[in-house]
Amino acid sequence: MAALCYPELVFCFDNGDVERVERSDHMTGRIYLINDNSELMPMEETPYDSENLLQELIAKHPDILAGEQINSEKPRRWLLITREMSVPDQEDGSGRWSLDHLFLDQDGIPTLVEVKRSTDTRIRREVIGQILDYAANAVAYWPVEEIRAKFESRCIANQESPDDVLANFLGADQENDRFWLQVKTNLQAGRIRMVILADTIPAELLRIVEFLNEQMDPAEVLAIEVKQFVGKGVKTLVPRVMGQTETARQKKTSSATNSKQWNSTSFFETLQSKRGTYETNVARPILDWATKNGLRIWWGKGDKNGSFFQA
Repeated sequence: MAALCYPELVFCFDNGDVERVERSDHMTGRIYLINDNSELMPMEETPYDSENLLQELIAKHPDILAGEQINSEKPRRWLLITREMSVPDQEDGSGRWSLDHLFLDQDGIPTLVEVKRSTDTRIRREVIGQILDYAANAVAYWPVEEIRAKFESRCIANQESPDDVLANFLGADQENDRFWLQVKTNLQAGRIRMVILADTIPAELLRIVEFLNEQMDPAEVLAIEVKQFVGKGVKTLVPRVMGQTETARQKKTSSATNSKQWNSTSFFETLQSKRGTYETNVARPILDWATKNGLRIWWGKGDKNGSFFQA
């Protein structure tokens, strides 16, 4: 295997295989590969032939989204739901927009990925409005059943078992149904991740992303720059996550730390103090009915507002 002089790069070989090595934070227009004969092989920064090519690479190799940069303590892993996910603008409406990729991470957080090349003038500002439109309407109008159905359809089209794919992704510690419930809870809480991915992230776009990421909680918006370097028989992809300022990290870390696990006692005590006896007396029989009928109840997390769902 040849060696490279920079940390954390993603190699894409001619046979389609991908291998990750280390990368640096700042890259120039050329990097160098040292082969087994100690020969220096220059690799030139090269634009992607098409936006669709970049989209296909992300769908096939989700590691390009650099989950270890998004969260170094608990690197994000990615489950592709589908490409071209439709986004409606009203209840039970047909899709008004089409999102490039929808992923879920291992905590069931929907991750919306919109891909642009730097040659697309919309990468400057319009893409921000575009992905915010997608996110706002996804939270309001995406039922988790549709997301699950899209995932299952993709697996079946690839001649894979949806249950096996999900079980391999989650590991032995988590049940499939519980995972989908977690997705539903995240959507209802607005806990989503918006990602703008391009070969080059313009400075003006980065400033907007950093500003939004500092203001948003629990949602987050990130930019990922994926440069391509081409040499003899090798393509090297260099992902870099951008937009995570120290202010945003501290705010989101504090929010996650303060999030408490609700239970029956804390939920009804808080409901009584905030909403009064009438609404408490409406909610309690619902829980009693579900429990008596053998339904599994899952209690949510949150700093201020409690919730429970049928698991």
